[in-house]
Amino acid sequence: MSMLSQWLRKAELLLAPPLTRCLICGKNSKGSSPLPEVCSNCAVTIPWIQVPRCTTCGRHVGCPDCTRSNEPTPLICNRSAVAYNEVMRELIGQYKYRGNERYTLLLGLMLDRAYGLLKAEQERERQVQLKGQKRNTLFSYLGYKGEDTWRADLLVPVPVSGARLVERGFNQAERLGHVLSSCRGIPQLALLLRTHHTGKQSFKSRAERLSDMKHAFAIDPGMKDRFAGWLQTRLNPNAPLRIIIVDDIYTTGSTIRACAEPLQRLADECGVAVEIRSLTLARS
Repeated sequence: MSMLSQWLRKAELLLAPPLTRCLICGKNSKGSSPLPEVCSNCAVTIPWIQVPRCTTCGRHVGCPDCTRSNEPTPLICNRSAVAYNEVMRELIGQYKYRGNERYTLLLGLMLDRAYGLLKAEQERERQVQLKGQKRNTLFSYLGYKGEDTWRADLLVPVPVSGARLVERGFNQAERLGHVLSSCRGIPQLALLLRTHHTGKQSFKSRAERLSDMKHAFAIDPGMKDRFAGWLQTRLNPNAPLRIIIVDDIYTTGSTIRACAEPLQRLADECGVAVEIRSLTLARS
């Protein structure tokens, strides 16, 4: 090989995108998809939820849970990034149970996509409301159109029990929320704690989950002053406080609803109107 050929070969290697091992198929790839460390072939297998069929829980198929549940809840709605299929079960399992931190950014960016869809949905609803209202003549003259952008004020991760924290070494919801917080500039406060260990919910029936989750969460007393101090920094203190609860998987919604109740009480104690929604990585 000539010196010129050798130089061109070295230049080609330097300029070529580095190969990375795909987190889904395990093959070396050039990372040609928008998702970090996922090859283009595997990227198309991600079961994104583009338009939820159930507007309450965000499920992509018919939802008997929301139609048969008459329990009052402060939770407005849930939105999930993906359907919980075999691909996502493996990805979440690698991250949640095997502690593979390579998946943090990938799964966090999936959650960020769900936030983007929720934001767009809320802004569309706002525009529909404005069109249906008779606007004040003065406001119309001044060009007032109301709020045309929607943004959450605060992220609150679902807490894990002390036993789970020792077992896993981290709270997966808190880390996913950290990625979303970094992407969107929304603060995250770990306001909640678990009052008792509920065991693995994946092996329990819907009725058992609902029973287990009653009074399973409370406001962390050590966070109340911090929350009160944060409230003083809000740019628009007269607007409802928009809280998003963050978790990895939504199954029956019992965990999310149990988290929403103490958050509603905290807002009531502080004299603040609140809107509580949730974002989860996957919807089973």
